Amino acid sequence: MEPLDYTLFGLALLIFISWSVNWFLHILAIVYGKWKLHHKLKSPTPEELPGVSIIKPLVGIDPHLFENLETFFNMKYPQYELLFCIQDESDAAIMIVQSLIKKYPKIKSQIFIGGRIVGVNPKINNMIVGYDAAQYDLILISDSGIKMAEDTLEDMVVNLKENVGMVHQMPYISERKGFASHFEKVFFGTQHAKMYLCANFLGINCTTGMSCLMRKHVVDEAGGLVAFGEYLAEDYLLAQAFLDRGWKVKISSETAKQNSGHYSIPHFHARLIRWTKLRIATIPTIIVFEPIFQCMLLGALSSWAVSYLFDWTSSVFFLVHVLVWFLLDYILAKIIQGGPLQYSKFEFLVGWILNEMSFIYLICCAHCNPTVEWRSKKFRLRWGGIMEEIKCPDT
Repeated sequence: MEPLDYTLFGLALLIFISWSVNWFLHILAIVYGKWKLHHKLKSPTPEELPGVSIIKPLVGIDPHLFENLETFFNMKYPQYELLFCIQDESDAAIMIVQSLIKKYPKIKSQIFIGGRIVGVNPKINNMIVGYDAAQYDLILISDSGIKMAEDTLEDMVVNLKENVGMVHQMPYISERKGFASHFEKVFFGTQHAKMYLCANFLGINCTTGMSCLMRKHVVDEAGGLVAFGEYLAEDYLLAQAFLDRGWKVKISSETAKQNSGHYSIPHFHARLIRWTKLRIATIPTIIVFEPIFQCMLLGALSSWAVSYLFDWTSSVFFLVHVLVWFLLDYILAKIIQGGPLQYSKFEFLVGWILNEMSFIYLICCAHCNPTVEWRSKKFRLRWGGIMEEIKCPDT
């Protein structure tokens, strides 16, 4: 009998524990998602609902922009204002907003053009004037690509309980045609949803700012939006400011329906690479932990671990591991959807395989180039999420 190699034994045991923790997180995401999502809380009377200032930063025209913005004019909420922030006075989005304001004159709305430079973050610079003009203490920052249901704002406000300072929507995808859209749905309904739901349940900051309701006076205590102008991941750091002051950050019962009219798999991968770069710069520990909890890599490592620890057949273990992971992801995707998936099981299978197989490639791409391209500008990321704009030399 060969002597026990304690180094290999410890490594195998650590991998097996990580594998076991992953299944706990997978089940936790399913249970919490089933309990939390698509379940309305009891609504107060209209008189009890506070006013909300909705800030919409806009840049350029999207094929679905009119449709997306119109949903905000048709919300069933007693008291809110729409603050459209547009950086460039020649932006064609101005005409779309003006046509909607004319179509819905009873909805309180304003257009702010030009913004104000308070940092390198173009979104903060664009929104700052609208933020300063907000009438209400509750602020909803909502990206231009979000399509809003009639009762979603009320749901977000109801979830903003006394000890909760921020309510954000978990990203998902609206109903669109084509495999590229279904591919995005698979990602946001499986990999991303598992992380997002578990982090929220465990009190870990995982906020994305595409649709985020917050208490303005707390942001002001943290220095206002100006204080976050030097960061590209301002959404994460805004949420952290609430957590640091003892407030809770929760998700809404309804997901954020992204409805961009421009979508393709290469475009989506570029977006994921940008997000990965931001996560690595803002939370460096992700470099180690995030790859470990991916299906294929964890399956390969744990197959070796159980073969070493228990003398199990590694190939059989790997196949069972992938099959069970796939089935749990399919269950989770249906929970996020809130019913049957709006695409075929075959499309889910293909999308799931592509998502899982491309993860390592996307991680490598993020590490190879620390430069971030966003809104036609280039930025260099520093540790802590601080960024600096890369200026093109005059020609």
